[in-house]
Amino acid sequence: MKDKMSITAFFPAYNDAGTIPSMVITTLMTLREVADDFEVVVINDGSKDHTPLVLDELARVYPNEVRIVHHVKNRGYGGALRSGFTNATKEWIFYTDGDAQYDPQELKLLVAMVSDEVDLVNGWKLERHDPLHRIVIGRCYQYVVKLAFGLKLKDVDCDFRLMRRAIFDKVELTQDSGVICVELMKKIQDAGFRLAETPVHHFHRAYGKSQFFNFRRLAQVARDLAKLWLKLVWRKEHLQTTAVSHVSDRYSVNSHQ
Repeated sequence: MKDKMSITAFFPAYNDAGTIPSMVITTLMTLREVADDFEVVVINDGSKDHTPLVLDELARVYPNEVRIVHHVKNRGYGGALRSGFTNATKEWIFYTDGDAQYDPQELKLLVAMVSDEVDLVNGWKLERHDPLHRIVIGRCYQYVVKLAFGLKLKDVDCDFRLMRRAIFDKVELTQDSGVICVELMKKIQDAGFRLAETPVHHFHRAYGKSQFFNFRRLAQVARDLAKLWLKLVWRKEHLQTTAVSHVSDRYSVNSHQ
């Protein structure tokens, strides 16, 4: 592991006014320990509370370290993540949610596992601190998703990740909903990137409401997963795109010799 790193830390935020200030400030303090080149980006995904005002104040106080991207309309969790990955400028990208169910200081655990042989470090929850129905649904979701998509990581929906930005030279994300995490990990795994995992703590939600795993959205999640399975497992569209790209690159090289 290098002594200091280049890191973009970003948060998707939706109605997280009560938690996002502490998340940003704690992340800044942590980044100063582990990186010599860093930025914090927050994606305000059309929040309806005073999250936009809080974020603009953070950017005013930390003008050289904090950058805010405002979505006029809510684009969904996947849309917010894709915006974060697009706006990241540093060598490594760390992201977690803005609701403070993870401790940004544990970014140091991810950084400790970085090496030349690792492209992504994924956290896994030591214990999930959520209402019982979310825990049950979450466990079922994990089992079904890992089996259906052939995923080899321990915790698919632990949104506490550190990855090389170069991954997105090969991986293109398309999903707007929460199933983007499945798309992300499936495409990274199939592209041959190397994964490391480490346990992290998960905390009770102190502010706001979860966007996921409420019963009204289960049918939509099931439909999104089915469509994604057809694309990535049945038709393997992402692998065909990669193969075409490799052929095109080889042709381009040969034509210039």
